[in-house]
Amino acid sequence: MLRFILLFLPLSAVAAEAAPPGVSVGTYVQAALALLLIVSLLAGAAWLARKVSGGKGFGQGGMRVVGGVALGPRERIVLVEVGEQWLVIGIVPGHIRTLHRLPKGELPAGDALGQPAFAQWLHNIKQRQTPT
Repeated sequence: MLRFILLFLPLSAVAAEAAPPGVSVGTYVQAALALLLIVSLLAGAAWLARKVSGGKGFGQGGMRVVGGVALGPRERIVLVEVGEQWLVIGIVPGHIRTLHRLPKGELPAGDALGQPAFAQWLHNIKQRQTPT
């Protein structure tokens, strides 16, 4: 890669002698190669960080987000797996609260229409909060 960059360095010297004062083609080539080098360094650093962390995202630890529902522009209910439990968490600006605890992997069965009881429960909560 370094040899490839060095091939274009003399181009800027030749272009500077033959061209009138101003920005030459060689300057654009050097800037493009420098930008390519910086982007490749950033990509390499990101790849190395991912390899060092074991492929996990930062801050996940033993928790995993199973699902979530937006109740409004800033309100959410999220289902989080922590160890052998699922936590139903309500999130509003400035406040996070555990609403319910479930054993891992055991959502309530659905109703006759095939809609899960958990989703129906969330829908009922949303309807109660919406002024009619």
